[in-house]
Amino acid sequence: MIHTPAVLRTFTAPDGTRLAHRLTGSGDPLLCVPGGPADSAYLGDLGGLAAHRTLVLPDLRGTGRSARPADPASYRCDRLVDDIEALRAHLGLERVDLLGHSAGANIAVQYAARYPHRVTRLALVAPGLRAVGIDVTAETRLGLARRRAHEPWFPAAFAALEAINDGTGADWEAIAPFRYGRWDAAARRHEAASRPDNPEAVAGFGADGAFTPDATRAALASLSVPVLLLAGEFDLNSPPGAVAELAGLVSDATFHVQPGAGHYPWLDDPVRFLATAAAFLGAAGHDRPPVMY
Repeated sequence: MIHTPAVLRTFTAPDGTRLAHRLTGSGDPLLCVPGGPADSAYLGDLGGLAAHRTLVLPDLRGTGRSARPADPASYRCDRLVDDIEALRAHLGLERVDLLGHSAGANIAVQYAARYPHRVTRLALVAPGLRAVGIDVTAETRLGLARRRAHEPWFPAAFAALEAINDGTGADWEAIAPFRYGRWDAAARRHEAASRPDNPEAVAGFGADGAFTPDATRAALASLSVPVLLLAGEFDLNSPPGAVAELAGLVSDATFHVQPGAGHYPWLDDPVRFLATAAAFLGAAGHDRPPVMY
């Protein structure tokens, strides 16, 4: 077992970029890939999961405490896989349990496709779907959004969503309430603190060549490790139906919809989230060497 306080560490990626990661919690390591692209601070302790696992929380290159790379092309999603592999090697782990949230799930599934022998379990939370070529239609998003019509913030947020979908608007902040199961003070604080702050990293993430959906789908079909697909009931970014489609691409999938949750299920209901995540990640024990710094 590993027991660590929250601590910031750095290592050097293969291209020389200095990258940061935090370790927090106790237990076997869980490498958590954030979305954004953003630093990992918004993940917090994943609803208390740090009480069960040592969370390894990397700041993606150019975000948080990680340096900006000399080559902006290295922000591309498929190239970020190299950073995750370098971090695994730096930690001295032969194999690793891997969690990806939102856009980070695109990195995680490409990592599992490229390095299946390095993964013991794969947890995809409110996953981004570009790496596997699953599209979410505007009508799907609008239909899901209408289920929140009783919320006091709904009229303004829905008008902004319609404008974004028909190309007449781009007020992404106005639709923030749809990303949460409850638009309360905690959600507002989280939203303000979790916005990506490196436009170059955001633009480069999905650049040409970042995704090869057919190859990734084929690799996932032959993946022999357990995979958790966790969707929030009201998540417009990763709707349950689309996440269920992703679950259908892998042979050993556990698909779960968290009631009342949006895009950050550990914040909306940490008790429910922890019950699902801990049950999946604790399904079997694996002996691992100590994390190396």
